[in-house]
Order: sequence, then structure tokens, then C-alpha cells
Amino acid sequence: MESARDLLISLARRYAFADLGALASDVVDDAGDIEAVCEFGQRLLSLDAEDFAVEARAVPNDLRRRARACTMPQTPREQPRGALESLRPAYGLLLETIAVRWHRRELSPMVAAIHIASEYLPLLAFEPLLGNAGDPARWPRGLSAEGSRFGVIGDRECDHTKSEQSAVNRTLRVAGEPAEGWRAYFDRQHSQVAGALATCVAGCRNPCTAMDWVAPDRREDLAVRARVALTFADTPLVRLRHAAPVGHGFGVPSPEEVLEAWQRSRAILSKNEVGDEATKEDGFPLPGLPSLFSAVAAAPVPPSTLLTDITTHLVKLLRL
Repeated sequence: MESARDLLISLARRYAFADLGALASDVVDDAGDIEAVCEFGQRLLSLDAEDFAVEARAVPNDLRRRARACTMPQTPREQPRGALESLRPAYGLLLETIAVRWHRRELSPMVAAIHIASEYLPLLAFEPLLGNAGDPARWPRGLSAEGSRFGVIGDRECDHTKSEQSAVNRTLRVAGEPAEGWRAYFDRQHSQVAGALATCVAGCRNPCTAMDWVAPDRREDLAVRARVALTFADTPLVRLRHAAPVGHGFGVPSPEEVLEAWQRSRAILSKNEVGDEATKEDGFPLPGLPSLFSAVAAAPVPPSTLLTDITTHLVKLLRL
């Protein structure tokens, strides 16, 4: 029986939460708490954002609090605001998840996590100026100032695509919608708003007044960081998500292909001082990725230890 427990501990240390949860009751007499913590850990590892904050009494309060900081609120008025208050905890979890998937050689979900990070990266750039992480309930009024084309559907002078115009139009009013509409917006459109904001400040060929709320002495710094976020979304690393010849799920890159794509991406990003942070050797499996996210955020964004701390708690439970 001790050897069986040792096997479960090994599974915990490999972040194999689903396997550990399924096997625990065969080894431990009262496995309810272990199963609950495993379910919690698997949701985090799978980036199942709607369910991070599900109450689980077996999970220590500190772990639940840190998970809630990575969660999108499920209603317009939900408190606390979680990832709409700051995206930095969520990006810390993304980085930790990427590292875990790399060490487990689960490269398809790893690339998917990188893709998610690329979609919301512009909001990380805007966070210091917004004072939040792009909360639709707290957009600055200046976005809709006189002369602004932000969210005006069909305006041909606007550089936003039709889908971006639709998403931006909706983000200005979604805080007044019922919970179902709020969740549908986050499922389909919020990431497009992130890209649209970056286009406004960093790539618009016909600027309007939408960005006039940004102080002139901070605009250039924001533009550089937003431009790097847009560039990252189009790098060879992120494009691995769409590289399968027959569609999603049929082509999994090898570790060598991932590293080669990241090396090419680093060279593309290194054209300015913000993007050049990607060339740092910071000890991460994809060296420089945490440094890049920190530079775009203008604040430290290290990998979290949330998954590691869940593993530590599981080991303690298994040794009782």
C-alpha cells in the first residue's frame, strides 16, 4: 500500500491531477478531499476559467483566492473583479501552465495556452493606463468622445475589421446586459476588443479621438508596448496553433519545432527595447517569454506557483 501511495505522490508531482483523482479512492480510504483538490487543480491546468472559483471546501482558502484572481467575472456586477482587475495573475498562471505542459511534453495544450496569451496581451499593455484590465464596466469615457470612431459599425475610415467594430460596439454597452449576454461577449468578442485597442494606439492609419484620453507623455510608451503585443500574435510561435495541415488537433509540433519557432519569433520581436526582452535568458522553458510579458505589462509578470502549491498540498494529504 505504501508503494501505491508513492505512485500517487509521483503523479501529484507530475501535475497529473486527473489521473491522481481517478486513482485515489483505490488507495486511500477517505479520498474525498484529494479528489476535490485534484478537480480544482485540473481546472486550473486546463485553463477552465469559468470554473476556477467554484467553491471546494477541501481546497485551502489561499489557493482559492489566488485562483479567483485569474477568473473572469460571470456577471457584470460580480465582485471581486478577478482578471478584469488585473491580468497579471492570469498571465502568471498561463506561464506556469506553459512550463508544466512543456515538461510533460503536452505540446498541443501548451501551444493553445500561448495562443490565449497572445489574444489578450494588448490588454496587459493597457492595464497601467486604464487602472484595470479592460473591464467593460469601466472603460474611459474618452473612448466615445466627440470625433471618436471607436465602436462605430461600418465606418470605412476606421482601421478595425468588421468583426472588431462589432466587438468594440458591444463592449461599450455589454455591462448593461444580463449575465447570459455578458458571458457570451467574453466567449466570443473580448479578445477582439484587445486587438482593436492595440490597433488604435499603435497601428491606425486614420487616427480619431478615441485615444485622446491617454496623456501625451505616455502615449509613445503605450504604442510601443501595444505594437509588440500585436507583433507577438503574428509570430511563428503563435502561428503553430494554426499550422496543422488538416485543421486544429491533427498536427502537434515537436519540442524542436517549438524551440525553433520561438527562436525565429525572438528575432522578429527584438526590433525595439520592449520586444528585445524576449531575448533574455531568464530560465524559462521558452527563454525570455516571462521577460517579454513583463515588458509589455510594464510590471513584473513571473510564472505563478499556484499549480506547484496545489501539488504540495496534495502530497501533504497523501502522507497523512
